[in-house]
Amino acid sequence: MINMKQFAALLGFAFAAVWVASGFGSALLCLVGAGAFYCTAAFLEGEVDLADLQARFTPRSRERSGPPPKPRVK
Repeated sequence: MINMKQFAALLGFAFAAVWVASGFGSALLCLVGAGAFYCTAAFLEGEVDLADLQARFTPRSRERSGPPPKPRVK
C-alpha cells in the first residue's frame, strides 16, 4: 500500500503530465510537480519543520561567540 506522500507525488506527476503534453520540458515539469506535491505532503504530515529549515539557511552572525545552538529534541 502506498502512503500519503507517495500518493501526493504520484498525483503531482499526473497533474503536470496532463497539463503539459510532450517534450523534455514536460518531463522536467512532471518531476518538479511530483517534488512539490511530495514536499507539501511531508509538511502536512509534520515531517518538515519550516523553522528548522529557515535556521539552517539563515547565515549566522560573525559577532556571535560561544558554542553553536543545541539541536531541538522532540
